[in-house]
Amino acid sequence: MIAKIEVERFSLTSSRQFDEVLAAIKGAVGNPDMVDFAKTTSAARTFVELERAVLKGLGKTGLMRFMELDHGAVIRKATGRDAPRMVRLIIGNPLIMQEMAKRVPDAGSYAPVTVLVDERPDGVHISYDRMASLLAPYRNSEALAVARDLDEKVEGFLYQAAG
Repeated sequence: MIAKIEVERFSLTSSRQFDEVLAAIKGAVGNPDMVDFAKTTSAARTFVELERAVLKGLGKTGLMRFMELDHGAVIRKATGRDAPRMVRLIIGNPLIMQEMAKRVPDAGSYAPVTVLVDERPDGVHISYDRMASLLAPYRNSEALAVARDLDEKVEGFLYQAAG
């Protein structure tokens, strides 16, 4: 089976410097040591223990950074140039994911979410695919409510990061 999913892409362009935008995003989310996080969550025997481990890793937004991919470094090496700068951040909260995925299992394909920060001639672009648009075809109102809350959280701190 193949399903078509229409995605809403949230995008901002900032006049702030790339490093400022990236630092603001990283500062809004938790940045736990992922090796320790994986060990702690794997060792959890109950949901309460798991929840406690997750809560430790969250930032002020209730989200954490799972991974950072420096796409720009790959492009710069291929072109031999100093630009572009482009970073993909994988951000989320396992507790939010489980609230969506227990109702719509395919939500696990989309969470945690991706935030792309890339430098272009007209400024620093910040992009995010809205979770609610990804889950809309599944028509589950409870999962959609969680997704909309997640979108609000993410878009809120991205506006702040953009200045």
